[in-house]
Amino acid sequence: MRYGLIGEKLGHSFSPLIHGMLGDYRYDLVELTPDDVPAFMRENDLAGFNVTIPYKQTVMPYLNGLSPAAQAIGSVNTVIRRPDGSLVGDNTDYWGFARLLGDAVPFRGCKALVLGSGGSSRTVQAVLRDAGIPYVVISRDGENNYTNVHTHRDAALIVNTTPVGMYPNAGQSPLPLGGFPDCRLVLDLIYNPHRTALLLEAESLGIEGRNGLLMLAAQAERAAQLWGLSPEGEDRSVDITNRLQRHTQNIALIGMPGCGKSAVGRALSELTGRPLLDIDEMIVQQVGMPIPDYFERHGEEAFRAVETTVLARAGAQSGVIIATGGGIVTRPENLPLLRQNSRILWIQRDLAQLAQADRPVTRGRGIEALWRERQPLYQAWSERAYDNHSPHAVAQAIQEEYL
Repeated sequence: MRYGLIGEKLGHSFSPLIHGMLGDYRYDLVELTPDDVPAFMRENDLAGFNVTIPYKQTVMPYLNGLSPAAQAIGSVNTVIRRPDGSLVGDNTDYWGFARLLGDAVPFRGCKALVLGSGGSSRTVQAVLRDAGIPYVVISRDGENNYTNVHTHRDAALIVNTTPVGMYPNAGQSPLPLGGFPDCRLVLDLIYNPHRTALLLEAESLGIEGRNGLLMLAAQAERAAQLWGLSPEGEDRSVDITNRLQRHTQNIALIGMPGCGKSAVGRALSELTGRPLLDIDEMIVQQVGMPIPDYFERHGEEAFRAVETTVLARAGAQSGVIIATGGGIVTRPENLPLLRQNSRILWIQRDLAQLAQADRPVTRGRGIEALWRERQPLYQAWSERAYDNHSPHAVAQAIQEEYL
């Protein structure tokens, strides 16, 4: 029996990974255009399927029944096929968002802002309403919109239900958080990237933030229970979320030129089977010449601009190893490009042992001067440092701790 997920663009969905952790059943991704939906709803042979944007309401007229939750919310994200072939729509997003929100008591009587008015927004509104949390919906064209959102600066909770900031358009944010001094929690239903621009800003302001990965895991587990594939009452969502984070987050290596980031990256790639994205190699492919030649012809500023462009591509990936150039930390805009999906680890080596051949910045400024400039940045950007006496030993240590 086959199960699956229908939607318009599903290339980077984590749902197959989650369902693979939930049980031994086939789970396919089915991309449909709007014109494909009617025929699919009439003719598909799936035993059950999930529904994601933009079809959570589109499928409703083709169903033979709706659960009370789907009726109340007005959208469907899970479809169950009965033995007689009829299709019933349910909404396990309610279950998932309630799990993501957690303890609602601290927010009762406090204002919440719900960004967006689509199907996911309706689910969030239902959970907040049942939890006793008053909310205001912010939409592009409604009475409460992004031009007057500042009138709700007393919001204690902000929930983003829009796709703004989702891969591949990472780096965008639905609104700036600086105007909400009372905000204590930001929930972003997006889970790819792990840290959206909204969540990165929350982190910089000291506001707790959570992405939508736990919601995704919880709603998937509930869907599997409705299909009879997972035991009722079981809650493995936190364990699945933790496993999924380890599987999908990147490992980004930073450190001085010649410290062995590429060697550690290759060793880690061999140990784990993860792809290695070497930023310097990607730059050479893009500019069509060795880096020292590019430096000589165009200068350091032009090189740094290319480096940021290449890093943006690499940092948006999931489950890869990224070996950066030594100067990646000299541009502040590179930090969110790494932080969005990566654990950033600092590879260290004694200055006297650093390889300096074919490194134009090192030759031009001297290794000691570079160290004084960059050491505070490496320390601030990274969550852990490793002394590189042996690339293979460092790779093993990283694998044991993070992968």
